[in-house]
Amino acid sequence: MKRLLVAVVMLCGCLPLLWATHGCDQRLTKEEFRTKQQAYIMEKAGLTADEAAAFFPLYFELQDKKQQLNGEAWQLLREGKKEGVSEERYEEILEGVYDARIAADRLEKTYFGKFKKILTSKKIYLVQRAEMRFHRELLRGMKGKGAPRKGKK
Repeated sequence: MKRLLVAVVMLCGCLPLLWATHGCDQRLTKEEFRTKQQAYIMEKAGLTADEAAAFFPLYFELQDKKQQLNGEAWQLLREGKKEGVSEERYEEILEGVYDARIAADRLEKTYFGKFKKILTSKKIYLVQRAEMRFHRELLRGMKGKGAPRKGKK
């Protein structure tokens, strides 16, 4: 009986902790991430609703294609962690990684031409700047707001 009572007390003591940690999940779904990213970029780049409606489907299409290329590069890099990989295979892995990076850059250039049909060059510049800031702020938020920044006191 004593053991049962101790177990119940311990369980009741742990439940608030479990509820609290459940509420602290910092993972975002892809849709949540994109919604936040779109709102941030719209605000910082000063996009109108019409511009955003035409721009973001292309923007997210580009992001999906780049993600696929990055996934292929990471897959190759993971292969290099295996035991007994030959020097020739390492060379093939690196060639594949560099090819994926070049393909991503070419893709960016192609989509730049598509973006110019929707936005001015200045707004495209502001979008890119906002995108970098968004990612930086997101990473800073994950590290903790109190974390000191390199080079800043």
